[in-house]
Amino acid sequence: MKTAEIKRRYLAHFEANGHTVVPSAPLPAISDPNLLFVNAGMVQFVPYFLGQQTPSYRRAVSVQKCIRTPDIDEVGKTSRHGTFFQMNGNFSFGDYFKDGAIPLAWELVTKPVAEGGYGLDPERIWPTVYLDDDEAFQIWRSVGVPAERIVRRGKADNFWSMGIPGPCGPCSELFYDRGPEYGREGGPAVDEDRYMEFWNLVFMQYERGPGTGKESFPILGDLPAKNIDTGMGLERMASILQGVDNLYEIDEVRPILDRAAELTGKRYGARSGHVASESHPDDVRLRVVADHVRTALMLIGDGVTPTNEGRGYVLRRIMRRAIRAVRLLGYQERALPELLPVARDCMSPSYPELAEEFDRISQYAYAEEDAFLATLRAGTTILDTAIAETKSAGKPALSGDKAFQLHDTYGFPIDLTLEIAAEQGLQVDADGFRRLMADQRNRAKADAQARKTGHTDVSAYRSVLDAGGAVEFTGYTELNRESRVRAVLADGAQVGAAVEGDTIELVLDTTPFYAEGGGQQPDQGLITVGGGQVEVFDVQQPVPGLIVHRARVLRGEVRAGETGYAEIDVSRRRAISRSHTATHLVHQTMRNFLGESATQAGSLNAPGRLRFDFNTPTGVAPSVLHDVEQQVNEVLLADLEVHAFITSQEEARRIGAMALFGEKYGERVRVVEVGDYARELCGGTHVARSAQLGLVKILSEASVGSGVRRIEALVGMDAFGFLAREHLLVSRLAELFRVPGDQVADRVEQTVTQLRDAEKELEKLRAQLVLGGAAALAGQAKDVRGVAYVGTEAPEGAAGNDVRTLAQEIRGKIDPARPAVVAVAARANGKASLVVAVNAAARGRGLAANDLVKAALSGRGGGSPDVAQGGGLPAAEAPNLLLTVEKAIAEA
Repeated sequence: MKTAEIKRRYLAHFEANGHTVVPSAPLPAISDPNLLFVNAGMVQFVPYFLGQQTPSYRRAVSVQKCIRTPDIDEVGKTSRHGTFFQMNGNFSFGDYFKDGAIPLAWELVTKPVAEGGYGLDPERIWPTVYLDDDEAFQIWRSVGVPAERIVRRGKADNFWSMGIPGPCGPCSELFYDRGPEYGREGGPAVDEDRYMEFWNLVFMQYERGPGTGKESFPILGDLPAKNIDTGMGLERMASILQGVDNLYEIDEVRPILDRAAELTGKRYGARSGHVASESHPDDVRLRVVADHVRTALMLIGDGVTPTNEGRGYVLRRIMRRAIRAVRLLGYQERALPELLPVARDCMSPSYPELAEEFDRISQYAYAEEDAFLATLRAGTTILDTAIAETKSAGKPALSGDKAFQLHDTYGFPIDLTLEIAAEQGLQVDADGFRRLMADQRNRAKADAQARKTGHTDVSAYRSVLDAGGAVEFTGYTELNRESRVRAVLADGAQVGAAVEGDTIELVLDTTPFYAEGGGQQPDQGLITVGGGQVEVFDVQQPVPGLIVHRARVLRGEVRAGETGYAEIDVSRRRAISRSHTATHLVHQTMRNFLGESATQAGSLNAPGRLRFDFNTPTGVAPSVLHDVEQQVNEVLLADLEVHAFITSQEEARRIGAMALFGEKYGERVRVVEVGDYARELCGGTHVARSAQLGLVKILSEASVGSGVRRIEALVGMDAFGFLAREHLLVSRLAELFRVPGDQVADRVEQTVTQLRDAEKELEKLRAQLVLGGAAALAGQAKDVRGVAYVGTEAPEGAAGNDVRTLAQEIRGKIDPARPAVVAVAARANGKASLVVAVNAAARGRGLAANDLVKAALSGRGGGSPDVAQGGGLPAAEAPNLLLTVEKAIAEA
């Protein structure tokens, strides 16, 4: 049975039993800051399990795309580890419990294939239950499983919790006996290779309180509403039903592996057994290729693009491991154009959008491979040299400095450095590398965290939300309103009151203030409470449903429970709204000119300006930018109505509303349309008509990462002001050059060319001046213990290349049979530098240029034994550098 058919039967079975079919959330669509990707079927339902939101259905079923990043390094070592997998799940939110979940699972897996089931032999299925879960044990008995095949297991195997306070409970797992050829008899407790787990039913009947560790959370008691979370591994069920023994042989993976084997001339030999066969060492790398190519396809399909941070870095790492594995298997050409289409054909029966979006997906994938191959060529040479030097020095580990240089200068990933070094029998000072990276990353994380939560413990927000429910946002239809102050927070805790000068966080029952989100900056304004008044400078939503106003108390006292009057800064809101509507127009127009692949990758909507990031593998021609700007402004002149409405996800897709990749939308969505020109899912604020934007002026377009470009533009009066300043500048230049305004650009270009030509001529003259005295200096060489030594300063301001050339020129004019050392110091920009050149005869005496430079510069500088250089000291130290070199020769 094909994997797509297994998925279809699962959804059909539970839909026929009253479950709402919920689409898979995009892989990056999560609000949990501890997760990069969705890693389980229940992730998108967590707010329902925690009681934070109320679902519109009591029963749900989904097939969720999942990524588990901890498994990246395990891929290839066994036949069961993969980074991408699919989890079939059915869920009950306080509806049915064990007596409903167990029979539903048993019916599907044992029902004959002809009747829509999976047709597994009931005699080969072994359920497990928690030690004291007599209820689940008896239900399994009631569906026909004999007691000897129901195994009781402990907390490590059959009790589930999230590792934090909240719902928890016993679970029941299903195992399939693959037969005696796979191991010992006796059930799952004896051999989990022979008895393979494929389904887990979690019964969330208890609640855990706070604790100091995973095992110390005390069970507070029964939950009032008992929930069901069950997960069936789609890949594992496929391996059972397709009669293969590992996930690399199922129909969605094996064709990729076969194509990789064909390209490399290798053979996949591990057709049995859990661990890769020693007789087929290439199996490991073939598995890496098959898993990682499929994973990359799914990630790019869900809007992730290769970058050096977060999710994009995980994608980049996965892709680069696959590309390198192919090269280690002997294939040196571009591999992804051969492998990615195979992965598409494997997965598109379940996910048709992969075929529809393949042009976009492949553009990013192939561009990343090309970039990485260039990185490999440059970085591998440097790394090989570093490894050789480390080994020759007898050191067990590559330095953290070298690993950081490879990463910072050549874009060589640290994990790849670790991997290549390990192959050469070396470790890497990974701690040293991470120390060099840590400060910058910590600063960025601290800034982002402070922006979202103000360093306040999230539990404080959670308690406010639990006590009063979600805050209603009324800012779409009103700019001010009366509202009750629900809570006042200061320094991470609720306080009764705040006084003049305090910086606080204020929660209202309802608010017209827009919380930052969707690229739109937050509202600002005033809230008057009794005799007090606060100035709101930021608005955030630290937990879903809770709008928090960050503010300073300007006067008086503010107390929780009092009634207040909230007024937003209207001019700021209108300016931001103009920018947001303009962003929609730029997005749609870019797609008009560049195609559907030019999807939004981020945005900033601020008063009078916008920043729009979009996915495209190449730069945008200036002529295209001009056309985009013109078309956007034509839409403004058309004065189209801007209209927002709420509809279903299905209807929004039907009418062509654009959604952002990686975003998780609810069943009901808000659509903003500008006439018939642009239609997009959006929760932000907008103008009423397009003419209210006034003018959009694109300032720049540039790269902000691999495959991501950024447009910056001005809107409204800011755009008019910019054009007015530009006009004044052009008029002034026209006056200075005495040409009409339309000839200013040509005259400026002509002048710049003349200046560059003059600078080149000056450089030639300086070089001649520097080199002109080489012969005379060589003739004045000093004898230092039998070594001809020339120590001299280059003319002030001499270029670095000229200084190096001078040292070599002087060395060349000394008799090669005579040991010679030439040291040239230079002063530029307040700093002194040093170049040392040593001939072969001097090297035979044990003198080396790099050693002499380091001796003069206290260990700094570098190069080869014949020519080396360094610098960084104050310019006044130049004479001392020459004396130090002479002293080092005398003492050698």
